[in-house]
Amino acid sequence: MTVKLDTRSVESPEVTEIYISAVPIESASPQKHAEEIFSGISNILLSKKAHIFQERVFAAQYAMEIVGHARSRAYAGLDDGVAPSFLAAKEGLLGPIAGVQVHAISSENKPEVVNLNQIGCGRIFRVPGRDPALRESRAYLALSSISDQQDKQVTTQAQAMMEKAEAALKQFGADFLSVPRTWMWLKDILSWYDEFNQVRNDFFTKRGLIGTGTRQSMPASTGIGLGPADGGDCSMDLMAVLEPTDCTKYLQAGGKQQSALDYGSAFSRASKTVTPAGQTVFVSGTASIDADGATTHIDDAEGQIKATIENVRAVLSDMHCSDEDVVHVIAYCKTTEVEKIFNSFRDTLPWPWITVICDICRPDLLFEIEATAMPRKKHKNICPVTCELSI
Repeated sequence: MTVKLDTRSVESPEVTEIYISAVPIESASPQKHAEEIFSGISNILLSKKAHIFQERVFAAQYAMEIVGHARSRAYAGLDDGVAPSFLAAKEGLLGPIAGVQVHAISSENKPEVVNLNQIGCGRIFRVPGRDPALRESRAYLALSSISDQQDKQVTTQAQAMMEKAEAALKQFGADFLSVPRTWMWLKDILSWYDEFNQVRNDFFTKRGLIGTGTRQSMPASTGIGLGPADGGDCSMDLMAVLEPTDCTKYLQAGGKQQSALDYGSAFSRASKTVTPAGQTVFVSGTASIDADGATTHIDDAEGQIKATIENVRAVLSDMHCSDEDVVHVIAYCKTTEVEKIFNSFRDTLPWPWITVICDICRPDLLFEIEATAMPRKKHKNICPVTCELSI
């Protein structure tokens, strides 16, 4: 095998959540990598009687057609018509395919397709065995590749993207206050990240996510230099908790880092919420940034990598997570030279790494990490139904 498939699972009486990370580990043709990745994912899903809830594919633009065909052939009946987020990256050390992430669910219920403008844009999952009229009913929504490419202006595309995601949420009586996690995929990020932040800040302020003092309900988020493979300047993914409501806690400052809002970015350092099989902690895209919001270790990739890992682990600790609780993680490297340096660190932690080559949100940043964790240990004041979450 020229690829590695890492599977992490968390079980509850009604649901098993399965996190798959598939990456190349040896040089091979894009065709071989794609076939092995998707046949491997297909075998895992079939063996666990699981269905995809959300999926992301990271590859160079020129390999996307190969990837898409391999996925279609391998999935066959597993494909419900909802496309993954196909995200265009730069070629890495092992070729044009960086990896695939899948969040899947095994349960007597399966995720149902969500349509927007008659196109499958995501899935809703309702936990089985619960009366929707009861307070403890649970329902979750995953949206992928939300974009609007009708306008050439990047800021207009970003505004339309946010409004389109909001429209999908409204189908279920929800809004962005139900969203613990977003991913913002921004082509040519360095040319317009400040403008994007202004669009997002205004949008969140008008909808009450940005409040006064400590009252902030901004999702954990990643904003990174990857464009949607089908064109356009931006797209987004999100996770939402439809039921129960008001069950997400947000961490504004974590470890040595203060609130990102202090330097103009509307996201929380992390969020913790109830998910189908227990609790999930979403750690935002995190880089080598100090308490004052300044980049550290400029022109020093090794220093930035060490500082970033330290910052992410500090946030995980603040959220009562251990290294073994991490179920998905992406390392974003600015160049393959940074990737080479990162490779000497990646095996020091038991995390299921995917490494993607792309621009980070500042010219002097060389490295960024995002992470998802599901804490296995039970802490007092935590209940997966009543949503009493401790941070």
